[in-house]
Formats: sequence, structure tokens, C-alpha cells
Amino acid sequence: MARRFIYFINPISGTKGKEKVLELIRKKTSAQQIPFEILHSNAEGNYGYLRDKIASEKITDVIICGGDGTVNSIVSSLLGLAVNVGIIPMGSGNGLAFAAKIPKAPSKALDIIFKGHAEAVDSFYINKKLSCMLCGLGFDAQVAHDFAKQKKRGLLTYVRQSLKNFIKAPAYPFQLSINGSELNTEAFFISIANSNQFGNNFTIAPKASLSDGLLDIVIVNKMSKARLLYAILRQVFSGEIRPYQDKKFQSDGIGYFQTKKLTLHNPQHAPLHIDGDPAETSGRFHIEIVVKAFCLLMSEPGLTPNPSPEREGS
Repeated sequence: MARRFIYFINPISGTKGKEKVLELIRKKTSAQQIPFEILHSNAEGNYGYLRDKIASEKITDVIICGGDGTVNSIVSSLLGLAVNVGIIPMGSGNGLAFAAKIPKAPSKALDIIFKGHAEAVDSFYINKKLSCMLCGLGFDAQVAHDFAKQKKRGLLTYVRQSLKNFIKAPAYPFQLSINGSELNTEAFFISIANSNQFGNNFTIAPKASLSDGLLDIVIVNKMSKARLLYAILRQVFSGEIRPYQDKKFQSDGIGYFQTKKLTLHNPQHAPLHIDGDPAETSGRFHIEIVVKAFCLLMSEPGLTPNPSPEREGS
């Protein structure tokens, strides 16, 4: 079947770098003799027209030039369609792209897209809202809310907001119901992950896989801030995890387990993020895996291109 592409790119702030990416897309896609169209993404997440467009124009691939939030809003409109999703990472974190070993350099990301190797990956629902890779309650969500208000984005801004919130971060009470067992805890944050990282290769769930049919739950329990910093750094840099034992879910640091679904009670309405974007919180969440939710264009097994930031056009 002949391939036909739609590219989505954020129209806001047409920077020099973005113009270079557009030029690269036009040049390389034309060289592949693949028909394509470039459309604007939108902050409202209004992509209801896509399903009819894909069917009528026989679109085979939707390529998203953006970050995790943009990927989420577009993929949410594609579920159930026989279409491949590609990513050219242009966000602040790019957690899903990096977990899938998609390089930061647009030229190399395009090479993966043109090779056409797609694999079915999981997502999950949190109160009927889709998350492609990660959602969180507590400290990291507050960082996401504050980060979204900043005029200047990027890793440095994210680090600054993280440090600012780390100093004043409270612990929140949570109750988790998993397979008939209950866990009551106070935690700085809880992450529900399908990807192994927040973004920027910052590991949070070392065992997480995009396609294992499981959610990885990370609970950062209440502890001193000094110990909290050590525990997080140990997890990030060593990949060390401390699973909860049996069904007692007992841990005095960072707890970690896997499940297909859970119910999470949030009595103090700790803030929520979904795929790095701030979201409206709730006192109760039903969370469940969606197996093989969509097909993601990624490097073939055995190929591990460097996902670290590189120069455009390299």
C-alpha cells in the first residue's frame, strides 16, 4: 500500500529552528516520493476532523512534530484507526520518543519514519482520559502546572521549577486499591507509567515497557527531603528499584509494582499531570491499561540510535 503522510507542527512562534525543520521535512519527504500535507497542531486538542480525513484521503501515517502533550492530544483522536504514528521530538521532555529510542535530531527521526517499522504500543486511561506514557499526582504534577505558566520553556526552566517546588513540596495522603488489596500511604508523588522516564532520559520506572500490557506504579513515600533527594537520584542514575513485598505493599522509600489497573483515592486533591501537561485533578481515579493502543514508528529491534539531543540536520 502506498504511503501518504500528514505532518503536524505547532504554528506558534515560527522560530528559525522550526523553519529549518519544515524545510527538512519538505525536502526529505519529497525525495521519498511520498505524498504529504503539513497541518498545524492546536492548543485546544481539536482533531475531531482527522478520522474522516484519514479515511477519505487514505492517510497511512500521522507524524507529530512536538512533545508529549501534543502527541497525547493527537493520538487520542486516532485510537482504533489503522494508521501509524511517527514522532519528531520537539518538546521539552520528549519522554515517549526517547523511550522508543527515537533520536532528537529531526533528520534521524525522519529516517526512522521513512523505514516504516511500526510496533503496537500500550497506553492507559485515567478517568477516561488517555495517557500515552506517564501521569503523576503530587510534586511532579505541581512542577508541570508551574512550568506551563512560564514564558520560556526548556530543560533549564524545568529544573528551576523542580528545585523551587522541591523545597516546599508537601506529602499527600493516598489510598490505592489493587487486585483486592488496599494501600494507605503519604507520598510526595505517585507516578503511573507506561514509559520508563519523565523525559530527557530522566528515569522513573526502570522496568517499564511500552508494550508489556502492564502499568508501572512508582510511589515516593514521605521521608526527609535529604533522603528524598538521595532516593530519587539513586533511582534515576542506578535504575535501582525496591518492589513492594507480596500484597502488603510495605516500603520505607520508593515503592514500585506493576498492575493492569487500579483505583486511586486522592482526598486532598493533589495536582495531576497527564503526559507532562497539567490536568484537572479529582478525589478518585480509575486507571486501566489499554493494550496495543496505537502503532508507533520506531527503530527496528536491535537498533538503538542515540536519543540524546543532537544538532538539527545531523
